[in-house]
Amino acid sequence: MSDSFDLGEPPQPATAPPPEAYRVLARKYRPQTFSELIGQDAMVTTLGNAIKRDRLAHAFLMTGVRGVGKTSTARLIAKALNCVGPDGQGGPTIDPCGVCEPCRAIAEGRHIDVIEMDAASHTGVDDVREIIDASRYSAVSARFKIYIVDEVHMLSKNAFNALLKTLEEPPAHVKFLFATTEVNKVPITVLSRCQRFDLRRIPAEKLADHFAEVCRKEGVTAEPEALALIARAAEGSARDGLSILDQGIAHAGLDGGGVTAEAVRQMLGLSDRGAVRDLFAMLLAGDAAGALVSLRRQYDYGVDPVSVLRSLLETVHGITLAKVGAAADPSQPVEERTARADWAAGLSFPVLHRLWQLVLKGHDEVAHAALPIEAAEMALLRVIHASQLPDPGDLARRLADGHAPAAAAPVIAAPPAPPPAPVEAVLPERFEDLVRRLEDNGSLALAARLHNGARVVRYAPPELVLSGSRPMAADTVTDLALVLKAMTKQVWRITFDDVPGTPTLKEQEEAAEETKRLAAWDSPMVRAAREAFPDAVLEDWPGKRRLA
Repeated sequence: MSDSFDLGEPPQPATAPPPEAYRVLARKYRPQTFSELIGQDAMVTTLGNAIKRDRLAHAFLMTGVRGVGKTSTARLIAKALNCVGPDGQGGPTIDPCGVCEPCRAIAEGRHIDVIEMDAASHTGVDDVREIIDASRYSAVSARFKIYIVDEVHMLSKNAFNALLKTLEEPPAHVKFLFATTEVNKVPITVLSRCQRFDLRRIPAEKLADHFAEVCRKEGVTAEPEALALIARAAEGSARDGLSILDQGIAHAGLDGGGVTAEAVRQMLGLSDRGAVRDLFAMLLAGDAAGALVSLRRQYDYGVDPVSVLRSLLETVHGITLAKVGAAADPSQPVEERTARADWAAGLSFPVLHRLWQLVLKGHDEVAHAALPIEAAEMALLRVIHASQLPDPGDLARRLADGHAPAAAAPVIAAPPAPPPAPVEAVLPERFEDLVRRLEDNGSLALAARLHNGARVVRYAPPELVLSGSRPMAADTVTDLALVLKAMTKQVWRITFDDVPGTPTLKEQEEAAEETKRLAAWDSPMVRAAREAFPDAVLEDWPGKRRLA
């Protein structure tokens, strides 16, 4: 007898479980509770009160731009209505436990009684008929049978019509949750049968805070300015912002440097804020050559010309808000806020409105141009050229009054003056003294411009504030500053303010002459002559209206 042993198959080495597939941040950090749903507090409060009072609608419609949480909200409502709690005895709640079988199944997308349908790929009446037929049967394991229809506006007209009756009088165990980005395409007959929630764009501040928390959980460092840039680029969409952040983390690599603002700008093709400020200053100063060089430099760095025009629009908008006294954006760098405040003090509202219209027109042209960089250059040159043109409103008023049109005021005032130098010449006490000094100094043309066209807001030598609503020649400020510096040995600060100001010296003289003429016309001697000669008129007054 021989002994034999069947050793069977040799032992196999233990194999490691396959690595879990990477989940993008937009999916990984999708809100699982209403407390994680950012920026939609009003809707959460309404739903919470409806659940507590057992006043639940049979159909809900969530609208809003992409990435604000419409589908996530629909899933949270499904969990809130079907949650049974950790002990299995709970009821509908605004705070689903997340651990019971219905909560976990809904979160994983495998609950048999929660049916999600993409209306973009199921647009026909047959798809809706399946929903209608299945809705007659009670839920298998949940409290409610819930239909989540994403992009519901994509349903055909016949599909909507087929759904109307069931949507108006559904079985008690059925709830409909619709989501759409284009609510205007949903028939009014459907809207009237749903409880509508308009999900707002998420504020940039909340998005930046949310991204900072995501970075903390991911163990990634990120500059606050970088997160602010991502939040602004997301335009109120959490999903868009998380996708950009995901890209930024990948861009940062493994060197430990984290997500930087410079890297985000390069990744998104955004203009550097400092370069935008420099370019805007060149536009205001009329430096065409410098503006073109600055634009080309950014273009060579890979910045989209549309992005440059967009940044200029943001700058004009920010300056206008600063001028009306709006609160400063805390996410903006200190340098940006300071520059905008300085520009707001030196630019009038008509100039800002004109800049906005010019840059906006340029942005639209560049966005659709066959030659974007060339179109951007032409748009900037048009901004510089148009700044020298008269203000249309004032030009119309002057033409209506019979006056000759004057050239436009320069876009920007002279730069802030350094501390005044020791006084080496007596400063003119009044504005009319200043004009007379200019005449005596030989600057007759400049004196005439001020005499005929300058409306003074404040005269406090060496500071002169003129009305921005009164057009003046573009080179007046530059020439005046140079002449006054040479004449008074001091640097003058010449600015504009958007108030009417005093009448021009010419208008004051004409008003004084008119007053004298009317006084003479009503004097006793002239009155007696008028009574003796009723047809008499006073004509010996060049340029004045006849009195009869």
